[in-house]
Amino acid sequence: MGKKSNSNGDVLQSKNSTCFIGSSVIPLINKLQDIFAPLGDIDDRLTGLRLPQVAVIGSQSSGKSSVLEALVGRDFLPRGTDICTRRPLLLQLEKRTIGVGDNDSREYGEFGHLPDKRFYDFSDIRCEILVETEKEVGVKKGVSDKQIRLKICSPNVLNITLVDLPGITKVPVGDQPSDIEARIRNMIMSYIKQETSIILAVSPANADLANSDALQMAKEVDPTGTRTIGVITKLDIMDKGTDARNFLLGKVIPLRLGYIGVVNRSQQDINNKRSIEEALAYEEQFFRDYHVYHGLSDRCRIPQLAKKLNQILEQHIRNVLPTLKTDLNSHLVAVEKELRTYGEALESNAERGAMLLNVLTKYSEAFSAVVDGKSEAITTKELSGGARIHHIFQSIFVKSLEEVDPCEDLSDEDIRIAIHNATGPRNALFVPEVPFEVLVRRQIARLLDPSLQCLRFVYDELIKISRACETFEMRRFLELRRRLEDVTARFLRDGVKPAERMITNLIDMEMDYINSSHPNFIGGTKAVDMAQMELRAMQEGDDADKDPAANKGHKLATVAKFLNGALPSQVGRTQSDNDRVASVDE
Repeated sequence: MGKKSNSNGDVLQSKNSTCFIGSSVIPLINKLQDIFAPLGDIDDRLTGLRLPQVAVIGSQSSGKSSVLEALVGRDFLPRGTDICTRRPLLLQLEKRTIGVGDNDSREYGEFGHLPDKRFYDFSDIRCEILVETEKEVGVKKGVSDKQIRLKICSPNVLNITLVDLPGITKVPVGDQPSDIEARIRNMIMSYIKQETSIILAVSPANADLANSDALQMAKEVDPTGTRTIGVITKLDIMDKGTDARNFLLGKVIPLRLGYIGVVNRSQQDINNKRSIEEALAYEEQFFRDYHVYHGLSDRCRIPQLAKKLNQILEQHIRNVLPTLKTDLNSHLVAVEKELRTYGEALESNAERGAMLLNVLTKYSEAFSAVVDGKSEAITTKELSGGARIHHIFQSIFVKSLEEVDPCEDLSDEDIRIAIHNATGPRNALFVPEVPFEVLVRRQIARLLDPSLQCLRFVYDELIKISRACETFEMRRFLELRRRLEDVTARFLRDGVKPAERMITNLIDMEMDYINSSHPNFIGGTKAVDMAQMELRAMQEGDDADKDPAANKGHKLATVAKFLNGALPSQVGRTQSDNDRVASVDE
């Protein structure tokens, strides 16, 4: 037991000897992360700006969680046989110095989504991580790229900023999505491809390290190994007769930042509630007793990993800090310039009401100007606004009406059947008008589709106009702009149904009354004349089938002769034939 106690003392002494490393620049980066976090994704808001951090990657069950818990010295991460890390966990470790008169030396954690609440019980931190994860991705085993931010303040940690990423998997298990592998890999790549990220590649020693998923992904984005640290876990359960000495020396897969070998708690140790302090003492004893790793003290044990991460991250931050400062200044100048264009802040309700009225008035005037063709931004590339609406009515709509053939799908057989159906069981002395009206109504109904199409074209153009009427003041109030577009779209959409009913009613009105007194109406006599002219043309050798206009005239004559009492079989007879029929009837 005494030896064990000495080991713990050595561990704490090793930590305390480096407690002030990175105490200046790493907390500065953490403050920047706290500032940027409410803005959402930094890439969207500040293009090209990434803050330095350590991205922790590794396959499932590689020991990532155990490494992070050993660095903190506390159990606080979710555990299980399936995928445990389903959202990136931004872990900020801050060295908390205890000042004079400060009796509260307790460690605590703070979440970014609960900034005013401190967690002194680390089991509560684990529960909160689970709750926040399920809130975003549900109880299933899906993943999300939305970060969980956790800051742990303790006198027993070094200043390090890490991002714990989901474990690399290859085969979906249980209710995991079928594309879980691609989603996790894309998420990991989005972090490690950034030049400002240090890659902490965790690989288990009881697997083939040459085929490590973490090292392979790291090599894709960092082929020279200049910003990758290798961590080899589970050295104590390697096959007998094998060791990881050559890997730790970088003789197999060289990395500029080297490797660190660690011994974590097994799952049985966790189930038996073995403390991290006991695990650290066992780790130190393991490397002391295992002669293969003698002489590699700078490449083994968790305290050495913490010290190396702290030093590398601090130096990395110092290297990228000048560029980061330049980028921040350039973004600051751009934002300040944009902010000046928005004008002064509105304090009173009267000022806000006046501004709102001004914005709505200018929007209405801009809409009217586009429709009337008085807009200052007149394009020469295409028709727009009122000119486009005029073109829809005068060209597209009129052309679509002219393309409607009134005699299409109307054959002599249709006419003959309609006449017979109208006469009932008796033979008619005169052809009734009912079949004529039935056939004409059917053809008039074909005008409905072109009319409704015209309505849709006009509606689309009005929507386009509403989106193009962006005044300068609307750029200042993005939410007002969105609401205004929604209200305008809803107003235009609400007008579509009444317009459709009006168009339908107009077509119904045209079908209800056939005006045979119209000067363009082809009466029976004129229809007979047209039929006779057509017959003479056919007798002269013209092929009526090759002349659509003649065929159309024939159908018109057939329909119109109903009013003169001629049956379809009589259409096309010569005058002598008609006289002969009349004499027979006498």
